[in-house]
Amino acid sequence: MPSWQSALFARVTRMARPRTVGVDGDIEELRRQYNYLFDRFGPIPAEAVFESAQIGPIKGEWVRVSEVPTHRLILYFHGGGYVAGSPEAHRPLISRLCLASQAMAFVPAYRLAPEFAFPAGLRDGIDAYRHLLQRGVAASSIVLAGDDAGGGLAFALLLAIRNAGLAMPAGCVAMSPWADLSLTGWSMLQNERNDAALSWGLIFVSARHYLKKSSPADPYASPVFANFRDFPPIMVHAGSNEILRDDASRIGERAAEAGVSVSVEIYDGMQHVFQANPYVPEARVSLGRLGQFIRARTPEPAYEPAAANAGE
Repeated sequence: MPSWQSALFARVTRMARPRTVGVDGDIEELRRQYNYLFDRFGPIPAEAVFESAQIGPIKGEWVRVSEVPTHRLILYFHGGGYVAGSPEAHRPLISRLCLASQAMAFVPAYRLAPEFAFPAGLRDGIDAYRHLLQRGVAASSIVLAGDDAGGGLAFALLLAIRNAGLAMPAGCVAMSPWADLSLTGWSMLQNERNDAALSWGLIFVSARHYLKKSSPADPYASPVFANFRDFPPIMVHAGSNEILRDDASRIGERAAEAGVSVSVEIYDGMQHVFQANPYVPEARVSLGRLGQFIRARTPEPAYEPAAANAGE
């Protein structure tokens, strides 16, 4: 059973659910809908420090929650349906994940659609990862992470890293990943009235802007259609009431088919990216579990912070 705090929050947010834009909706209106969701992320932890940076050609932001150097690095991709969002908009959520993980994060400001369509964001992700390795950051100290579209992008990046013959990161975690842009999950229909954040129309228009003329079944756009062979361990959390619930479950199925260590946790009564709400117990439990996974995957100091700071 969901906590009373989460039930109350879901009721309030459902009444204020963002309205769906039309199929030919204005991109600025679409972004306003996503920004409305980001406004619910709560306060930024007092411990967090942010620093604008550039990794190779990729601009972004460092997130640190401790003055003590850490060898753990989260390469985090923000959500926003591939058309909205920014490192700044996701500061509260990313900071709380860093606190739970005892890690620092680099958050790329990857290019967004429709100005930069698929696979621009993925190319930014692989460029950021390559340049981290070139600076001496050990792959064994990096965990990929993301929420919503950023979660799908993290899995697409794993595919690109493997196919490029690069060293794999230590693991990958995702919160409510959008991993099927063909929108074929049964939860799309089953949770149409339960999801207080997203709607089929909202993400359909987002996918249309992102894909242009590309196929939604391309594994680099929709990782649920990829082969997860040789992927590192994975942890995925989602809410039972969201339309993307089955995207999380299908990620688990692909991983299991490939013999990859995977944990998929569906939280009863929870909404899309419920971890962003600091006031519900389930959010703290989920972030604690994700943090524990990241710490377990990166136990040995293999990362020299000076390498990441060089050239900023």
